[in-house]
Amino acid sequence: MKKKIFLSLLTSSILVAQTIELEPLNITSTAIKTDELKSTDAVEIYTAEDIQNAHVQNVYEFLNQQTSVIAMPSYGNSFSQKLDFRGYGINDGYQNIVITLNGRKINNIDMVPSLLSSISPSSIERLEIIKSSGIVNSGDGANAGAINIITKKNRDKEITLYGGSVIDGSFYLGHSNEKLSISANAEIQNSDGIRTINSNGDKDESSLKSADFHAAYAPIEDLELRAGISYARMDLIYASYLTLDEYNDDPKQAGAANWGATEQEFDTDTINGGFSYYLSDNLSLNIDASREEKESNYITYASVADYVYNSGKAAFNYENKNIAVVAGIDSFEGKRRAYENETSKDNLAGFVISNFMFKSHSIKAGMRVEEVSYKYRDTTLSLKDDHSLYGAELGYNYTFNKENSLFINYAHSYQAPDIDRFFNKEWSGNVSFNGFIDPMQTDSFTLGYNNIHSNNKFKISLFYIDLKDEIYLSPLTWTNTNIDKSYKYGLDIYNKWLVTDEFNIALNYNYVRAIIDEEGDYSGNDLPGVSDHNIKATLSYLPNKNITLALTQVYRSEAYAADDFNNDFAQKQEAYKSTDVSLTYTKDSLELFAKINNLFNQKNGLWIRDDAIYPVNFTTTATAGFKLKL
Repeated sequence: MKKKIFLSLLTSSILVAQTIELEPLNITSTAIKTDELKSTDAVEIYTAEDIQNAHVQNVYEFLNQQTSVIAMPSYGNSFSQKLDFRGYGINDGYQNIVITLNGRKINNIDMVPSLLSSISPSSIERLEIIKSSGIVNSGDGANAGAINIITKKNRDKEITLYGGSVIDGSFYLGHSNEKLSISANAEIQNSDGIRTINSNGDKDESSLKSADFHAAYAPIEDLELRAGISYARMDLIYASYLTLDEYNDDPKQAGAANWGATEQEFDTDTINGGFSYYLSDNLSLNIDASREEKESNYITYASVADYVYNSGKAAFNYENKNIAVVAGIDSFEGKRRAYENETSKDNLAGFVISNFMFKSHSIKAGMRVEEVSYKYRDTTLSLKDDHSLYGAELGYNYTFNKENSLFINYAHSYQAPDIDRFFNKEWSGNVSFNGFIDPMQTDSFTLGYNNIHSNNKFKISLFYIDLKDEIYLSPLTWTNTNIDKSYKYGLDIYNKWLVTDEFNIALNYNYVRAIIDEEGDYSGNDLPGVSDHNIKATLSYLPNKNITLALTQVYRSEAYAADDFNNDFAQKQEAYKSTDVSLTYTKDSLELFAKINNLFNQKNGLWIRDDAIYPVNFTTTATAGFKLKL
């Protein structure tokens, strides 16, 4: 009977000598597991070794430097950054990406991006990016796709310390045997800041503390019990925008014309549990549930928001040599108390997805039906709204041989509005009802080709996305509304080439166009905040088995400023450029590393509108440290 119940340990066998030989990696975070050569989706897979070799301070840095994802601090908030890929824009792209952590959806019900800063890079086993797909398994919001993060659950024991612009310490401890698997990790990070926030010379200081513990126990051969807890505590100060003259003169300055710095404290606590029961060799029942309680305290504005999220998922998994089917129920209840009101967004969905594999053919088909309901209550109003939505996926992969495959897929997906879309917050602090708006719906088409050799991994895909009721905040009226019709198309290329034993190259290139098709005076314009070209390239030099020198270049072309829907602002989002270099020395269980970010001290910023620029990665920073495996 197929019984090694510790599913979380299976992926560790994949992490073998990636710098010596390339091979198709398994996609482990989707409802149905397959390898990337046979996948019907455009995917990117990054292992613990990839993340370790990048020597990043947080997950956002890895995404921005190594993957096709664009990450930018949210109005200066580096702990809560906005994400984008496939041309949904830096303003709202993050709301079109579902992010899961060990299968738990961590998107918010309002306009706050997912808090990836709370996930220590040293704790990650795999990071998988599924493009223009994932609606059936991940649900509401998976229009651009999904980012799935799987943390370590192996026997490793390691400590990491580094210092520089940021002081950071983390550890991971794992243990497993026939019946019990446990893992624990924690991280503490502090920064004295880089940018000045006021005339006194104070800096944008920040601190982070996070920890989590997971356990899996198999009391009998057919049953696995799971439980985990995690928490994060963050306190940060982030500076406001600059005018163009201030930005060009010195991006480190506080600026004179803005509303000043913001201090925020953010706390989150999560508890989760679940089990897997194997009814037969081919059939299993998997149930997981979690509860998250969060508090966001904007100290500067004396504004506090409390959140409670309850989620659960139950699914039957059937798998044999040629067929895999997953069917289940997915539920989420989210509630926020803030601004003297209580607002909730609840999701309840049923889904089924299947994969048929025979000879050289793979066919994926799936459907999801989701009910979304809203409630709002304050001292004078009591409002309700609901939507019935459906998602569908259909994909086909033809594998020519062990090295080449061609795939095509279609997905119909949707995004129910977040709760902030229904309200306008006035400068006085009063909140007024904006009105319920329509959900966004998309139809995505992708055609791709994979070529994977022992010394070269090449992927290319073309995509087209047709959108109805794309959600946005109108800068003219400051109300949330819908774009009647819009579309996006583009090209993704990934290539990793082991040129020789000493040199290898990794390249991510993305071309995208995002056009507003029908929306009043904006018709025919480009969607703001979308760069046509996005390039990340890393050259690694390995003179011997102990030393690795890596040079990374990131380039993103100019775009219209985030609020420039009319495409007529005097100032554009300037091109983003950064050159990073790292040196690593490994000997037995000890690793020493040093890294310089933005080697040539290039200024970068996020343009919201004319003379409203938030500096991003605007100066050279350096870190050095070590990792010790015990």
